[in-house]
Amino acid sequence: MVVLPVLTLWGIFVGGQWSVDLASAMLLSLVSFADDRWGLPIFVRFPFHVLAAFLFVWLAVPVPPAWRGILVILIVWSTNLFNFMDGCDGLAGGMAVIGFAVYATAAWPGDRLFSLGCLAASGAAAGFLFLNFHPARVFLGDSGAIPLGYLFAVWGVAGVLKGLWSPLFPAVVLAPFWVDATVTLVRRVFRGEAFWKPHRSHYYQRLIQIGWGHRRTALVWYGVMVVFGLVALLFYRSTNPVGSLLAFCLIPPIVAALRYLDRRCSGHFEIGCDVTSRPVGNDGSPPFA
Repeated sequence: MVVLPVLTLWGIFVGGQWSVDLASAMLLSLVSFADDRWGLPIFVRFPFHVLAAFLFVWLAVPVPPAWRGILVILIVWSTNLFNFMDGCDGLAGGMAVIGFAVYATAAWPGDRLFSLGCLAASGAAAGFLFLNFHPARVFLGDSGAIPLGYLFAVWGVAGVLKGLWSPLFPAVVLAPFWVDATVTLVRRVFRGEAFWKPHRSHYYQRLIQIGWGHRRTALVWYGVMVVFGLVALLFYRSTNPVGSLLAFCLIPPIVAALRYLDRRCSGHFEIGCDVTSRPVGNDGSPPFA
């Protein structure tokens, strides 16, 4: 994203946590741009994802060592999450607009500088979304999706450290993304597939394949994201884990909808939706890479 270098310089000027996470995001953006341009193998680009997560956790997160490894794994997962879900015009960009706006809203009463940083990310994503909504004229690519996923994770952790929200708050805000991506990944692993390779078996991709198209799929996902964001805001400062866990009562209906889509997809295609030789939806969109 064009705004990332400006935010990075601002973060270095402000110092503290900002200089660590924004500089790391800039590093990821440069590596991901090289991947977009020249197609770097996974064993070249993935260590940078781990390095960026490691730098943030070890330099900016004062937690016991036992928790640091877990945080690195979660940040690396989130770093790749936006990239996994960037297969529909406007989907990942819309999630960035909504997700960072929810962060900004929750942070405003306690830390207005942090809130403005989140709002800047949301605003940058909104400007991008004007050209990325279907029919898309520009695309995130790895150089846009990877830094977004990273910043969403590290700012989620930073908000917890600042006492702005509970640890479950970021997970609830991003639930529509991580539920789809995690369930899809687990399914592919159990099927013995090369899960690190491009595919078309995410649930949002299946909606496109059964005829919803990019526009309708994105709009429905926006609605789901807004619902989860509003629920997250109800419990964002709750110190009672029961209060935060109530937000997850929305997940079973989502899982039920995914199971229904599995059955619908299996009936639509002879071998399910994970095929690359069939057209994608009814809007003339090209197949996913």
